[in-house]
Amino acid sequence: MAIMEGEAPPAFTLTDTDGNKVSLQQFKGQDVVVYFYPKDDTPGCTKEACGFRDLWSGYQTAGVVVLGVSPDDGAAHRKFTDKYDLPFTLLSDPQREVMEKYGAWGEKTMYGKKVVGVIRSTVWIGPDGKVRRHWRRVSRAADHPAKVLEAIVGR
Repeated sequence: MAIMEGEAPPAFTLTDTDGNKVSLQQFKGQDVVVYFYPKDDTPGCTKEACGFRDLWSGYQTAGVVVLGVSPDDGAAHRKFTDKYDLPFTLLSDPQREVMEKYGAWGEKTMYGKKVVGVIRSTVWIGPDGKVRRHWRRVSRAADHPAKVLEAIVGR
């Protein structure tokens, strides 16, 4: 399924680090950034998560909810959150169902080889519940959180 800017994204409900159900619907009326990443505590994923953390005051000032989604379970998310003091919610998608709906699971090139896995990507959903922007393939994880915030603030 393709995520189209200007259209409603697929609804979802996933579990957070504590096993609580978190639904996209809960954030209706707010800007929401849903970013998909391969694995907790790996170099690129850590840089991206820490980028969102380091810019957290800017995201809060803009009233943005940030949700990170990976196939990792709640225990891995808790360890990652605690180790890097991440202030936003991480969600588990072990069956990769939400990732597939958002185009964040599929064929990609890694170290020159084609593999199937998590495609690092981000979706910004506006207060109207419509996709404002979809970054389909994030190449520079460390720089990406600043680009997302810049797009939101510059709207």
